[in-house]
Amino acid sequence: MIDLTPEELKQSFNHSIFHTLSETADRLGLECYVVGGYVRDLFLERPSKDIDVVVTGSGIEMAEAFGAKIGKLAKVTVFKSFGTAQVKYKGVEVEFVGARKESYQRDSRKPIVENGTLQDDQRRRDFTINAMAVCLNKERFGELVDPFNGISDLKEKTIRTPLDPDVTFSDDPLRMMRCIRFATQLNFYIEEAIFESLSRNCERIKIISKERIADELNKIILSPVPSKGFIDLERSGLLAVIFPELHALQGVEVKNGCGHKDNFYHTLEVLDNIGKQTGNLWLRWAALLHDIAKPATKRWEPRIGWTFHSHNFVGEKMIPDIFRKMKLPMNEKMKYVQKLVSLHMRPIAIADEEVTDSAVRRLLFDAGDDIDDLMTLCEADITSKNSERKERFLNNFRLVRQKLKDIEEKDRIRNFQPPISGEEIMELFGLKPCREVGALKSSIKDAILDGVIPNDYEAAYQYMLEKAGKMGLNVRR
Repeated sequence: MIDLTPEELKQSFNHSIFHTLSETADRLGLECYVVGGYVRDLFLERPSKDIDVVVTGSGIEMAEAFGAKIGKLAKVTVFKSFGTAQVKYKGVEVEFVGARKESYQRDSRKPIVENGTLQDDQRRRDFTINAMAVCLNKERFGELVDPFNGISDLKEKTIRTPLDPDVTFSDDPLRMMRCIRFATQLNFYIEEAIFESLSRNCERIKIISKERIADELNKIILSPVPSKGFIDLERSGLLAVIFPELHALQGVEVKNGCGHKDNFYHTLEVLDNIGKQTGNLWLRWAALLHDIAKPATKRWEPRIGWTFHSHNFVGEKMIPDIFRKMKLPMNEKMKYVQKLVSLHMRPIAIADEEVTDSAVRRLLFDAGDDIDDLMTLCEADITSKNSERKERFLNNFRLVRQKLKDIEEKDRIRNFQPPISGEEIMELFGLKPCREVGALKSSIKDAILDGVIPNDYEAAYQYMLEKAGKMGLNVRR
């Protein structure tokens, strides 16, 4: 955070767009303020293109007048039912709303809205760091209005609410998710009284739409250290309500003195490891879900100890239900996460044994273009505290990566199709679709993947003729 003098703060609003807002508001006789995230991010030195403007009057009137003043390049969108408007201009978005005060009924998060003052509007904001406003009217241009000491909370890296947190969170329960999301993104501390309120009100999150919850979860997942957010979600009780499958990973069961690792904290470590490598949201989701079926597959075997056999395949089957329930996309993004969860044990199994060409070919064939992401996930999954074991796995993964590169260059396995199609087999032997056609095509594929024959047409053709002869099939003359 930086300290800005009043003059420096004023200079921060020297862009022409703010002066145009100022002139428009003064002409209409409206008090006009920039409020919320844009002001907060100035002090945090974070880039922000979205500007929220509050006026003491009609936000729609202000938006339309502002749009008319800046000309044809402005795109004005009015949301009459919400009393808000948006103006897009040269890559900048300005949101307009009239200052208002709100009251809520217990069983709804739709407020009863009345016109209000700037102070009323700041009072209804979620957190003190988002309740700061800067005046744009000419006489007070650049003046900070901070009734809840948001500046102090920025300096102390603390999340607090302007009002009693029970009122703030009960009025709009999504603010509980936002509280944890801001703390995670900014690496801030949630004040103790605020955290206690999260726990008291966690059940209220049930009235919020799954889409809005998923949006906040995605922002937590994309944070620099997402584990911080998920630990806070768990401690507050929110995780058990919004994501019971992930909550179920927590805990260690001990039997005959033998325990397993806490799969919840292991998962968060894997997620943080992935976060250091990539900003790919769906790869991060794969990290979060890679062991999601361990509670369902946990078994005690006296000779071995705790096992989680086939947790990758069971997890693959769980993912569509999780995505559907959480209103996440049911398209290729979900299938991508499924694939990585299903395959995440394969490179580990290869690395734990001798790295054979055949095993690497089959892995490359099954993973296709997602092979690099799969390897990144598997490397992140090595969280052993035994440094010697960890280094051995990572060294073997380096061998696997080199094998993948060498075999792809030599055999072109990634996304390959057998050189001879089913249609050609049927035409050559005078067959209709049948088991023998599938068997021949599969045998060619397996021979290539196992390194019996190279990945080319002539070798595949000769191999097919040999296999067909053994099956009693003759080429049609």
